[in-house]
Amino acid sequence: MKYKRILLKLSGETLSGKGGWGINSGALSSLVKEIRPLFNKKIQIAIVIGAGNIWRGATKKMDRVTADHMGMIATVMNALALKESLSKNGIPATVQSAFVVSDFVEKYSPQKAVKYLKKNKVVVFAGGTGKPFYTTDTTAALRAKEIKADVLLKATQVDGVYDSDPQKNKKAKRFASLSFAEALKRKLKVMDATAFHICGKRHLPIIVFNFHKKGNLVKVLDDPSIGTIVA
Repeated sequence: MKYKRILLKLSGETLSGKGGWGINSGALSSLVKEIRPLFNKKIQIAIVIGAGNIWRGATKKMDRVTADHMGMIATVMNALALKESLSKNGIPATVQSAFVVSDFVEKYSPQKAVKYLKKNKVVVFAGGTGKPFYTTDTTAALRAKEIKADVLLKATQVDGVYDSDPQKNKKAKRFASLSFAEALKRKLKVMDATAFHICGKRHLPIIVFNFHKKGNLVKVLDDPSIGTIVA
């Protein structure tokens, strides 16, 4: 495998299973099973987790800053659940938060994160960027840049990037690969523009793939064609 250090971007819904809400023990177990082969291969694994299973963000009835703060707190809950599940299954893990939650998790430090990764410890990044108005996609791009990851893996429910929503348009075209410039020009919704800009400037490839197909997490590192690579 040419990728030795990866950053995996997971949605909060990954933890909810078919229910779509909350944290499901079966979904956690499935997630750990997907991560284990990479851990066994000594791939250094960092993870950014979203919060859509607990809190879906701003509403018309709530101030955006307050809503984003709530979302960031929810990511800490998800990160702790993931860390606990990994640890119980023999995969050492730790959580770092972008904002201070000192009684529960460490404050984010790229230097400490890299030290943990070199010791084959999974690092779960929580709290988004620590600031409102930024998505966890942007967080993933920033963290990947800061820890010098080799690739950013964007876990989705579809097998890559399409020119339109494949769940709504049966004739949607899937891209095998894209440049960052083309992804931005087409205004593709798979990641936000800020994340594309950050990764493009850093020359950090993004692979968008179907995480929910068993075995894809390990397969995509050897065969990016099972998803879409943006580079």
